[in-house]
Amino acid sequence: MSKQLLHTPEGVRDIYGKEYARKLWVENRLQETIAGYGFEDIQTPTFEYFDVFSKEIGTTPSKELYKFFDKEGNTLVLRPDFTPSIARCAAKYFMEEQVHIRFSYVGNTFTNTSNLQGKLKEVTQTGAELIGDPSVEADAEMISLVIESLKNAGLGRFQVSIGHIEYFKGLCEEAGLDEETVLDLRACISGKNYFATQELLNERNVAEPYRSILLKVADMFGDMTSLSEAKALVKNERSIHAIERLEKLYELLGLYGVKEYVSFDLGMLSKYNYYTGVIFKAYTYGVGDAVVKGGRYDNLLHQFGKDAPAIGFVIVVDDILEALSRQKAQIALPKSAAVLSYDPSDSSDYAAKLKEAQALRAKGQAAILTPGRQTPQGNSNPKRAVTEENNE
Repeated sequence: MSKQLLHTPEGVRDIYGKEYARKLWVENRLQETIAGYGFEDIQTPTFEYFDVFSKEIGTTPSKELYKFFDKEGNTLVLRPDFTPSIARCAAKYFMEEQVHIRFSYVGNTFTNTSNLQGKLKEVTQTGAELIGDPSVEADAEMISLVIESLKNAGLGRFQVSIGHIEYFKGLCEEAGLDEETVLDLRACISGKNYFATQELLNERNVAEPYRSILLKVADMFGDMTSLSEAKALVKNERSIHAIERLEKLYELLGLYGVKEYVSFDLGMLSKYNYYTGVIFKAYTYGVGDAVVKGGRYDNLLHQFGKDAPAIGFVIVVDDILEALSRQKAQIALPKSAAVLSYDPSDSSDYAAKLKEAQALRAKGQAAILTPGRQTPQGNSNPKRAVTEENNE
């Protein structure tokens, strides 16, 4: 047998033992918190038709999708993102109903990118989608849910950064920028590439004062003061309304008691083009990328034939685990299984140990019944045992 068969492809990995136990603990804590807000679980297929994640939908670029064909010749993809799948389900099963829909989920997503930079191509995500509620109160609820979820998962040091895509769109409209320039500018600003933004504005001959304002927006983040400054920079109603919504949102987050976890970033522009309003990301110590991404997508369901506003978020479970590890956070794992050895040649000893094992299991304690003094399977591999010990 080829040794290559023992290895996983680049960008995916095996998870087992105590590391997997930690992951399940985090998943359960996150799902319990989300369920506490009345969200109901939904399971969507691991692969869907290509059109669910097409360019028109505004999700992951085609070159980053895992694509394949069924026997009928239809192009299928492994899901790179849950939100379009949830939107499809809501449109399919609630097409004529004007009700608030609360879906939550957990599962793996797949992104076929060659520029890994230490990232996995397959990650576990959990999240929630609130469909049918256009209010700022819904925005506040989802952001407060993110904060409570991260706290309950064991994170103590994190920050939720909030922006509003309409501020940028209104400013571009006021400046009279063409669609191509807006898209290129959005890519530069969302990548936090200040110098590329400056070069693009010069190259496209963007007039003052908009050149300076757009450069300032690319680097504009902070507390409520930054919102006041941003509001004074524009004259168009679209941008002004965006700031006013953020001001109201901040007030509501005060009622939830989570202001200390919140900051604002008007240069936050997601690569997902389906976002239409408030957007947010959560960052924590020990992980370079955002551990939570979310926002409002009021036009996405229209792509599937249903007009309904929506807001949601996704938490990257693998990144939460990495952050907890780097922050040396303690996770209360279940007790190790009790090992009960019996004498194979003594039937009465086996019966006694079996009875003891059944009693322990009835109390919720895991028990291993093993002949003689054999090492339980979970620790039979010395290399594995050392690995798990180092992960304590």
